Amino acid sequence: MPENTDNKFMKRCLDLAVRAEGMTYPNPLVGSVVVCEGAIIGEGYHLKAGEPHAEVNAINSVSDKSMLNRSTLYVSLEPCSHSGKTPPCADFIVSNNIPRVVVGTLDTSSKVSGRGISCLKTAGCDVITGVLESECRKINRRFFTFHEKKRPYITLKWAQSADGYIDIKRNRNQKTEPNWITGKSERILVHKWRASEQSILVGAGTIRTDHPQLSVRYWKGQSPIRIILSRSGNLDNYFTENETNGTVISFTCNTKAYIEGAKRINLKANIASSLQVTEYLYKTDIQSLFIEGGAEVLTHFIENGLWDEARIFTGLTNFNDGVKAPLISGEITSHMSFEKSSLKVLVRE
Repeated sequence: MPENTDNKFMKRCLDLAVRAEGMTYPNPLVGSVVVCEGAIIGEGYHLKAGEPHAEVNAINSVSDKSMLNRSTLYVSLEPCSHSGKTPPCADFIVSNNIPRVVVGTLDTSSKVSGRGISCLKTAGCDVITGVLESECRKINRRFFTFHEKKRPYITLKWAQSADGYIDIKRNRNQKTEPNWITGKSERILVHKWRASEQSILVGAGTIRTDHPQLSVRYWKGQSPIRIILSRSGNLDNYFTENETNGTVISFTCNTKAYIEGAKRINLKANIASSLQVTEYLYKTDIQSLFIEGGAEVLTHFIENGLWDEARIFTGLTNFNDGVKAPLISGEITSHMSFEKSSLKVLVRE
């Protein structure tokens, strides 16, 4: 088939795969289509760990199985070759006599790492790889970062005034409440982002100032695990005012701190907190971390080189003074405009 035809059907795989964003952990996002004589005759995507994979759903959706022996199967990620909660997809493809398989990108995790491709080729399948590879890797950037860098994919997010402040100047007697720079549309988008991540982190200063719920309220999905970085472990009555909605983890230097509703992880004084957080998350199979503030926490992760993506809202008004926004540089990948702000997305170069 011409290369542009392969690209067209791989794009359909990607469209299917992202429908399950935030729902497949610890598994990757995968979409698949079955094509016969230039037409899609079956398609599917992986929805949840423990349930059938994309290739199985696509093949099973084909009504006339006699067409499979002259079809091409497209899949955005290398088919698995091992038995886990489900049987190997590579074996299922072979058993259905599909002669040609087009793969978006290889699965670099230790359980697969080329073995699925090898299985298909050994069985006589014509296998094409690397079709829209960068796009296929991008949708699974969390999965690949976790397995290749041995840490979660880290996304930073903050909102700043037009003159570069993330908060106004406050005093101890001032009533603490969020100082909104963005509008409702941006907040809905942020909740959509949260639903795609496994964990969310803020510092204790943000907890005491803004009392954030750190949950998904304006979007359908599961709230991420909440992580609090606090040297003192003093979070006032935060956990009595907010439902825990599952696991809450507090990283603190205070070995005697008792935080109701939270699991306490004691920080070592001679190792960067950011490194300890990411190492713990890797060991507990958390593939993604979404950091929402404050400035000190964001700067700490930036200075230690522990970030992959930054999403920065810039408002329309000046604060003239206050808490300076973090300094960061990277490749700008997108811009978006809202009524009350603009959004810039950067990735590490």
